[in-house]
This record gives sequence, structure tokens and C-alpha cells, in this order.
Amino acid sequence: MTVPAPLAERALILAPLGRDSQIALTILNEAGYGGLITPDLGTLCAQLEPGAGLLLIAAEALRGPELEALFHYLEQQPAWSDLPIVLLTHHGGQEQGPSSRLSELLGNVTFLERPFHPATLISLVSAALRGRRRQYDARDRLIDLSESERRLQSTLETLEQQVEERTAQLRHNEEALRQSQKMEAVGQLTGGIAHDFNNMLTGIIGSLELLRRRLARGRTEDLDSLIDLGVTSANRAAGLTHRLLAFSRRQSLDSKAVQMNTLVLSMGELLQRSLNESIQLDMRLNDQLWVAEADPNQLESALLNLVLNARDAMPEGGKLVVETSNQVLHQEFTQAYTNLEPGDYVMLSVTDNGSGMPQSVISRAFDPFFTTKPIGQGTGLGLSMIYGFSKQSRGHVTIDSEIDQGTTVKLYLPRFRGEELEHPVSDVQQAPEALDGETVLIVEDDPAVRVLVSAVLSELGYAFVEASDADGAVPILNSAQRIDLLISDVGLPGMNGRQLAEIGRQYRPGLKVLFITGYAEHAAVRGGFLDPGMQMITKPFTFDLLTAKVREMINN
Repeated sequence: MTVPAPLAERALILAPLGRDSQIALTILNEAGYGGLITPDLGTLCAQLEPGAGLLLIAAEALRGPELEALFHYLEQQPAWSDLPIVLLTHHGGQEQGPSSRLSELLGNVTFLERPFHPATLISLVSAALRGRRRQYDARDRLIDLSESERRLQSTLETLEQQVEERTAQLRHNEEALRQSQKMEAVGQLTGGIAHDFNNMLTGIIGSLELLRRRLARGRTEDLDSLIDLGVTSANRAAGLTHRLLAFSRRQSLDSKAVQMNTLVLSMGELLQRSLNESIQLDMRLNDQLWVAEADPNQLESALLNLVLNARDAMPEGGKLVVETSNQVLHQEFTQAYTNLEPGDYVMLSVTDNGSGMPQSVISRAFDPFFTTKPIGQGTGLGLSMIYGFSKQSRGHVTIDSEIDQGTTVKLYLPRFRGEELEHPVSDVQQAPEALDGETVLIVEDDPAVRVLVSAVLSELGYAFVEASDADGAVPILNSAQRIDLLISDVGLPGMNGRQLAEIGRQYRPGLKVLFITGYAEHAAVRGGFLDPGMQMITKPFTFDLLTAKVREMINN
């Protein structure tokens, strides 16, 4: 609020002793300045609120509890205000105490000795009021600036609202497009799954139905071929689910230190047999290769898939190069990928000089069930599995290709930073039969899986105790029942298998645990899921693998 000019430029006078205040007011009035005599500090402070140009105060008046109110007012002045004060002092100079404190607090204090000459007083008052007018001018400019800023802010808010509305519309359109693309991808995915699974289920169901019919008629010849047909179809279905989990980065990885050159060389014969005689295999392995961190089984599968893709791209023959090297990925490269950190990586690349791919194919190469091969010659899951495996392993995969020039796929895996590699201990074949009444606790919510596991262990002489969930297993673990091994599904209803194992080890320290899982997001990386004395196998598993693991874990 703007203060009226008479109030804004008046002098508030406080000189309670003698006639100083009346003399000062008379001099000011004769010079054309307004003023007001205040009897005490309290009245002076009250008069500051309507407005004042300066204060004319006798030093001896700066006493009493009201002095703090004056100090508080001066401290709370707005940024533009620096109220001038003329202190009337006794002959001999400036008093100490309140006068000095006020001078230090405000800085805009002028001292006038008594008795004072009228010209001196008027000179001081004139200078003080000129400075005060400049302060009021600055205040008015600030008000104008604030008003301009308010109008600008209002304009900006209007523009922001328009931008937000436009952005919201663009996001809506983008979301609609993304949803459309997502549904197209889901349709492609479900169509591919339905096609492949229906073929596999036909082989499984058909072979079992024929087995039942022949057994019902007493025909027992040639049953092995039907059994083999069903098992082959079931294994294909299991492989399909594993590739889907790899693509979605939800497979259970057993990441460890891997000597990639050793792994590639061990697969040399298999790779060579997978190629046509017209294709030359060239291995270029770096002698100083770092140790990689990865799941060796998944890495072998990825390499085989890349080699088979390269073979199919060279129907007339050509040259296939498998190369390993050390790579340092800098932030300029990795910042474009959310899961990729700058650092050391071990690279495995497969290069062919075949037909190559256009950019439209490269952009979709990692999509599940996308393939350019004729129907029946490819599922379209090979590259998508490699993509998911690389991302879940904290790595990366790239494709570079030119039409009629060939294709290079590079797989980057993080450098292993743990301790030195241990020499693998050769497996000693052990008889799977139970010894001395060994007992296994089986916790599995699927009745069919629970019955089958129980049956196969029973045939080998193991005693077993069953539970369908963790709530049923806890009392058994907390009993005197002998338990040599806990076999538990990870994805139990309610309390999961990993939590059950923790409770079991509280009751039975050192309890050995074998997890079985079809899909468990939290068990995707085994190194962070399994403690010593724990192992994991994934469904579907062979009973030979199950019984071998049971025997191995109980013996160890």
C-alpha cells in the first residue's frame, strides 16, 4: 500500500527532556517540513506504522522496554527501506550503549550535538528526506516490477496450461499407438505360442492316447516309439518355455566365471557338424581374453543359435567367423541403454558373409516369433532368447548387417570381478538309491508334480513326507521327524519356498534344500538367491537329474 506523502515524509520527534522537541518541530515547520512530537518510545513505534520520513531522537530517550520494539521494527524493515535516524547527543560526542547498538543495527544513523544550529538540523533533515524519497521511488519500482512479474507469471501459467494440455493429448495419442503396437506384438506372440504348443501337445496327447489304446487291447509291441514321440514333443515344449523365459528375462540364471575361449573351443566340433561343408569356420580367439560372467549353459545355447542363423544366411556357402575380444564400453555408448553400465566387457561375435538384412528386418530381429524363414524352418525365438539372456546378464547385444554383404552379431557380457577360477571337480557317479532310511520332505502345491516326485523317490528307497504349502511344512520341520533334504517349489502359495527354507534352517541349522521352479522372478539370478547348501533345478526336469541331485546333496 502506498503511504500518503505527508505521512511518508514527516519527522517523528522524541526528546522528552527540556524544550528540544518543541524547538526542533518549530525549526522544521518554518522550513516547510512536517513533524510529530511523540512523548515516549511506545508512541513513536505506534506512529511508525502509518509512515515516517525520518526519526529525530534524543539519546537519553533510548531506554526502557519499548526500545526492543523499536529494534524489532528496524530489523523487520522491507528490503527497500533504510529509515534514517538523527540522534541528538550531548556536547562531547556520541554516547555508548543504546546509541552505538542502534548505529550497528541500522547503519543509517546521523549524530547531531546539542545545542544545534537550525541550519545544521535543516541540512541533515533535507539530506535524510531526499534519501527517503529515493527509497520510496525504489519501492514503487519494485511494486511495478512485481506487477509486471505477476502478469508475466499469469501469461506463463496460461502457456504452461496450454503446453500441458497439448502434451497430454500427445501422450494420449502415443499411448494409443503404443497400445496398438503392444496388441500387435501380443497377437504375434500368442499366435506363435499357440501354433507351436498345439503341435507339441498333439504329439504328447496323441502318443499317450495310442499307448492307452494298445495297452487296453493287450498290445505291447512297439511301445517305445510312442513313448519316444511323446517325450520328444514334451522336450520341445519345455525348450519353448525356456526360450520364452529367456526373452522375458525371467529364466533362472546360474551366472559364474566363464573362460569364453575354452567354452567356444569345447563347442568347436558341434559347431562344425552344424555347418554345411561349403561353409568355412574361422575362430579368432583373443589370447589375453578376460574372464566373463555368465550362465555357461545359456551362453552355449546363444552361440549355437547365432551359428545356425549364420549358416541359414549362407545357403550357397561362405565364411563364418567366431571371434572373442575385450571391450571397454564408455558412458557415451552405455547411456542409451538403461541396464548397461560403463566398464569392461567380454565380447563374442559371429560374422557371416551371407545375404544380410535390411533395416526393417534388423529393427524387428529381436521380436519373439518374428522370422524371415519359411514356415516350419524357424520359430523366431532364437535371437529374442539371446536378447533376453544378454539383458538379464547385465550385458548387451547388437546387430550390424548390409544386404549381400553379411551380418555380425555381437554379444557383450560383463567381465568377471570375483576371485580366481576354481578348477572344476569331476563328477563321481553315485548310485541314486537311498541309504539307511534317508527321508525327504517334499513341498509342492501341484498335486501331479508332488505325486510323481514322491513316486520316483519311493522307488529308490527314500522315505518321504509331503506338504502342499509352507504352512503344512513348518510343523514337520519343527518336529522330531528325520529330514535329510528339503525339496521345495519356489512359487508356493502364501509363504514362498525361499522363506520356508529360512524358517527350516532356524529349526534345523544346516538343512539342505533343493529348490524346483518353473518360474520364479526373485530366483532369476541364482547367485543372489541360493545360500550354501542350496541348489536349484528348473521344471520340467528329468527324474535322472532329480535323483542324481538328491543323492549328491545328501552325500555332501
